[in-house]
Amino acid sequence: MKTLKEAKVKETVKVVKLHGEGAVKRRIMDMGITKGVEVYVRKVAPLGDPIEITVRGYELSLRKADAEMIEVE
Repeated sequence: MKTLKEAKVKETVKVVKLHGEGAVKRRIMDMGITKGVEVYVRKVAPLGDPIEITVRGYELSLRKADAEMIEVE
């Protein structure tokens, strides 16, 4: 199982599954990250937090804790 947190910079991955409970999962889905969507990892901050991604044509910054809940392939 690979998570979005483990994806390399300039890599495009596909979301397989969202882990997490209730409001946290809902917030991730509201940002446009749903099963089957392509996510491009643009860059990672020097200390690893946050991660900047492109999803559905817009840029988004995610905390490492949130990125760990997104299973990708």
